[in-house]
Amino acid sequence: MMLKWNWEYAWSILPKLLEVVPVTVGAALFGFILAMLLALPITLGKRVQHKAISQSVSFLAELIRSTPLLIQLLFVFYALPMYGISLSPFTAGVIGLGIHYATYLAEVYRSGIEAVPSGQWEAAKALNFTPQQTWLRLILPQALPPVLPVMGNYLIVMFKETPILSAVTLVEMLQTAKSLGSASFRYIEAFTLVGLLFLIMSCISSLLLKRLEIRLARK
Repeated sequence: MMLKWNWEYAWSILPKLLEVVPVTVGAALFGFILAMLLALPITLGKRVQHKAISQSVSFLAELIRSTPLLIQLLFVFYALPMYGISLSPFTAGVIGLGIHYATYLAEVYRSGIEAVPSGQWEAAKALNFTPQQTWLRLILPQALPPVLPVMGNYLIVMFKETPILSAVTLVEMLQTAKSLGSASFRYIEAFTLVGLLFLIMSCISSLLLKRLEIRLARK
């Protein structure tokens, strides 16, 4: 017999799902911040004139981008302890997400940097800017705003990827929904609520990024 939707049960499990929302949001946000920080060195490493360095960085980035995130998470959480590096499920999840998506954001950065007119580089030389001044005052302020929408899309993707962190025993929303469902044999309410929570978080992220994009465009 098909189980019908039970509002009473849905309301009873909602607080338990909301309790783990900070874990899901935190893993996605901290992973995204780590990805943004790592992506820039990857982008710059590919642009280094020394072929050994640029080719090595390109090879590692392609290796990470071409292998499943799940395998990388399992390696970080289960293999690193063999070398004396033990991480909590949350930390391992953040590192796994950050490293994996840093390789994608590196390509986003690259497209933004290459879109900066060549005259800007020549102007930096004419003004005797140091490399640090050239990047921080001239190139990056022009390269990053146009690629913010793409970066925002990756943030939303990372939100939706957090259920995979259950593979490293991180108790996030989907894992909690599975536990609740297995205890009551009612999965439809739990999974539906998780889907709605993901939808709400994705919509909020899209709105905030849109406002940031408009604000930067005005500046």
